[in-house]
Amino acid sequence: MTQQTALAHMTADGAGKPDAAVVRDALGVGVAVGLSGFAFGVTSAGSGLGLLQTCALSLLVFTGASQFALVGALAAGGNPFTAAAGAFFLGVRNAFYGLRLSQVLALPRAVRPFAAQWVIDETTAVTLTQPTRRAARIGFTVTGLSLYLLWNLTTLLGALGAEAIGDTRAWGLDAAGPAVFLALLAPMLKTATERAVAGLAVLLGLGLLSVLPAGVPVLVAALAAPVALFAEGRRGGRGRQDVKDAPETPDGPEEDR
Repeated sequence: MTQQTALAHMTADGAGKPDAAVVRDALGVGVAVGLSGFAFGVTSAGSGLGLLQTCALSLLVFTGASQFALVGALAAGGNPFTAAAGAFFLGVRNAFYGLRLSQVLALPRAVRPFAAQWVIDETTAVTLTQPTRRAARIGFTVTGLSLYLLWNLTTLLGALGAEAIGDTRAWGLDAAGPAVFLALLAPMLKTATERAVAGLAVLLGLGLLSVLPAGVPVLVAALAAPVALFAEGRRGGRGRQDVKDAPETPDGPEEDR
């Protein structure tokens, strides 16, 4: 949905979505994703971070992909600065979400700094699918609040559980983080370009894993996005040029006859 379409929906006259339905949908997303915090807590503790460090990441960072990227790089023995850089680049997308949500929600200025903490994939998705501004605000608030509370609670439980069971690798729990990360990512790959970016990123990351220090392949894999977009632009440009160069007749291009 484009920003113009979303704004049009917010101002359209007509029956809005019932508040109860918005709350139900928002809670469904918040609970489903919030439970994944347990996997993060286990993964973080298994990477060597302490209980307070793990909980602080969920409380302050609160963007699952960046958190998993950070602890994953640390678990592989990566440099902390390199791991933090990879997490930062993954979190940059939230700034673009914020640009759209600021217009859709139109929150008071005093509230915006606090609401910014909840600008993530899930709250953005729920907000932009609502038909009215009231429904968008309810969806954003309920999704953000339920997900924030549950994510931090399950992070704590996961970290405590990891400390209790000892070596997470012996239980196979070190694979929980990557598995959850892929589960969150897969539904977002809806277009051919998005799938191409993901595929190229996987090839770059895995191909350089044994060559570069831990954490660096994640940064290099970020190059997949501009490469895929450049290729798509060149392909689109050639298509437009072919239409432009086609012999014209009074009825239009020859191939349309």
